[in-house]
Amino acid sequence: MSYTTTLSDQYYHKAVTLMPGGVNSPVRACTNVNATPLCIAKGQGSHIVDLDGNDYIDFVLSWGPMILGHNEAHVHQALLEQLALGTSFGAPTPLEVALAERMIACVPGLERVRMVNSGTEATMSCLRLARAATKRSKLIKLIGCYHGHADPFLAKAGSGLATLAIPGTPGVPDAVVQDTLLAPYNDLPAVADLFAQYGSSIACILVEPVACNMGLVLPDPTYLAGLQRLAKEAGALLLFDEVITGFRLALGGAQEYFGITPDLATFGKIIGGGLPVGAFGGRKDLMDLIAPEGPVYQAGTLSGNPLAMAAGLATITELQNRDYQALAHKTAAFAKELHNILAQKGVPIQIPTIASMFGIFFCENTIRNFSDVQKADPALFATFYKQMRSQGIYLAPSPYETAMVSFAHTEEDMAKTLDAAAKVRFA
Repeated sequence: MSYTTTLSDQYYHKAVTLMPGGVNSPVRACTNVNATPLCIAKGQGSHIVDLDGNDYIDFVLSWGPMILGHNEAHVHQALLEQLALGTSFGAPTPLEVALAERMIACVPGLERVRMVNSGTEATMSCLRLARAATKRSKLIKLIGCYHGHADPFLAKAGSGLATLAIPGTPGVPDAVVQDTLLAPYNDLPAVADLFAQYGSSIACILVEPVACNMGLVLPDPTYLAGLQRLAKEAGALLLFDEVITGFRLALGGAQEYFGITPDLATFGKIIGGGLPVGAFGGRKDLMDLIAPEGPVYQAGTLSGNPLAMAAGLATITELQNRDYQALAHKTAAFAKELHNILAQKGVPIQIPTIASMFGIFFCENTIRNFSDVQKADPALFATFYKQMRSQGIYLAPSPYETAMVSFAHTEEDMAKTLDAAAKVRFA
């Protein structure tokens, strides 16, 4: 029986009179799957509950941060302890030092780090630093990758822009994006051609080491090393956007997982334990250019917020005791079974997976870049999404997002999800 969502519907209808589209981030509106968004009341472990009391197995996990599950005990306790001491001081605190120390110990390429308030803020600051360090202006961005909503990154981006079929956005002057050079993901010759044409003016390559904002697209085995080589040969910098992959692919993120050390990297999501957060960092000589030590200005009133630092520190401390390989094996086995169930229904299906993430593409073709992603059938995805949600399975309402698994997901959760998939009808 389908869940009744009367209260969620009522709150959404009120929300649309108060906020654009009734939401504070576009994909949440569920417009491309022809559904009304759920209004969530609470979460615990691998489950969330909406206002109507419906329980869902959650594969969105706040779009990635909740790798330990919702309301995890260590994080909960850390927040309670900090809440009793205060929520914001606009001054240094021991927690930001402790979190920075823990991040630097875990991530191979981090020698210095600066805390900020969001992934968008991290990537825009990192780009500014790369341009200042190289004294160059151009950026190579990979088509379909999403690095937040700062102006230079909105050209042919993934995530919400892809979901809503927005090619860029009004309000971004042509002059702002003229220094953004585009190449397909997984296409080293295209990047080499850009360096051949613009090499002396290219400051950096910015890449999601695993593309997680056009669904899940894995890098070819030689791709990241190839980007690093091309950047180095041209005197440019390699920037990893690890807002999603950081502390999810491994404790040391993509840098540990692939054995590739970028010059700079950005972080978010998991390092805040579910609270608003971002960070960027990398080589000491580059980070020494950031004010007040150097001339590159970056600031933020709530940067290093003690609540976010407490939640992030508790999360990473607990992750040091968790078995990443076991979670990856669970995710891969689940994805294989899901693929088999859907394939038996006669629909074209691809379900790539890595670590604790998987993608769902209703197509026959192998997925290597954004062009391949766009060949997937959005109507089949919408059908799947709505029928899964009506059975208590919460997926991202877009084929351009990546599904997440947490350490809190149980074998029973996976079995219930597979059982729900078996009941989906596409006719």
